[in-house]
Amino acid sequence: MTLQRRAVVSELLRDRGDLLVVAGLGSTSWDITAAGDSPLSFPTWGAMGQAAMIGLGLALAQPERRVLVVTGDGEMLMGMGSLATIGVQQPKNLTVVVIDNERYGETGMQRTHTAFGVDLAAVALGCKIPNAITVSGDLGPVRQMIYERAGPNFAAIKVSDEKLPLVLPPKDGVLLKARFRRALLGDSADVLPEER
Repeated sequence: MTLQRRAVVSELLRDRGDLLVVAGLGSTSWDITAAGDSPLSFPTWGAMGQAAMIGLGLALAQPERRVLVVTGDGEMLMGMGSLATIGVQQPKNLTVVVIDNERYGETGMQRTHTAFGVDLAAVALGCKIPNAITVSGDLGPVRQMIYERAGPNFAAIKVSDEKLPLVLPPKDGVLLKARFRRALLGDSADVLPEER
């Protein structure tokens, strides 16, 4: 069975409720937007390798909220040290999902190291992330990680290496930050710290 990335992300975000979502540079930001743009989504535009660390900071700052990081294999390979930090911090509310098409989609679809056998779930396990799996079919276990299971959790989902049309989120970083903060904190996000 070959999974399609947009269908995978759409299924993971189905009935998401108040789930906080951070997406990596490029395709995963477009995938979460194609599944339905939301103020509770934070797509990154130029922070390659940083999605997992942004998600970790969010999970630590908001321990009562569930946080999902959706990123690609190229970005996860670039930011692999973040898995060690997540493993040390042990956030119970964080799940990292890697959409693994074994390609660098932003630079011409060159093969990543996962195409040559690098096992990101094994790396996550080695970094003390207790729940780490690779999936190429049923997404039920991944949904359970995202919405029910205590973390930290990690899933690499193998998808086809198709090139898809862009579905772009807003490009204004200030707007994205402000709307995410407002959705997260409510009206208090509009008040400057010195005004509180």
